[in-house]
Amino acid sequence: MQRMKVWDLPVRLFHWVLVGLMAASWLTQYRNKMDVHMWVGEWVLTLVLFRVVWGFVGSDTARFSRFLRSPVEVLRHLTHLSRREPDYEIGHNPAGGWMVLVMLGLIGAVCATGMLSNDDGDTEGPLTHFIGKDQSDWLTRMHYWSFKAIEVVVVLHVLAIAAYAVLKRQNLVRPMVTGVKLMPEGARAPGLVNPLWALPVLAAAFGTVVWMVKL
Repeated sequence: MQRMKVWDLPVRLFHWVLVGLMAASWLTQYRNKMDVHMWVGEWVLTLVLFRVVWGFVGSDTARFSRFLRSPVEVLRHLTHLSRREPDYEIGHNPAGGWMVLVMLGLIGAVCATGMLSNDDGDTEGPLTHFIGKDQSDWLTRMHYWSFKAIEVVVVLHVLAIAAYAVLKRQNLVRPMVTGVKLMPEGARAPGLVNPLWALPVLAAAFGTVVWMVKL
């Protein structure tokens, strides 16, 4: 086995910063700190937009075209879940790839509905003036249930990581921290983009969110 760099720094930072922001989003809502909640939500949306773009122009293991597999491959992979074997996946495994897409979709939905939501008090999303109160109330409910769906998916994600650790003896967390995995000799290393290219992508995502908030 050989040590191989498989995750670039932008993907790893995105992952862990997003974890912190989603926790902050839940906590600020729970404590009714809605001004901070909205600020956190804007940064979450910035990260989602960044990740979508990075999924097309980033490193090999970050690209949707590289890790989204067919449903047949996902089912075949899941049928071998209880089989103890080395982790030969350079990036996301077939099930993990679709989990990424589901999470991005749900978080994007939470951000979009949050921009149009209200709390029947002093706080409302920055785009609520484009729609009526009835539509905003409906989107507020969708915002709530979208976040509940994220909570369910997060639990499933954590359980899946635990299952891989127990059943297959595969540590999926360490590579997302260090960027390095143990791969068989002769495995082809993924192409990794210079992490500095992530800065203009992040800046463009941030500028887009600022523009939306000021509409």
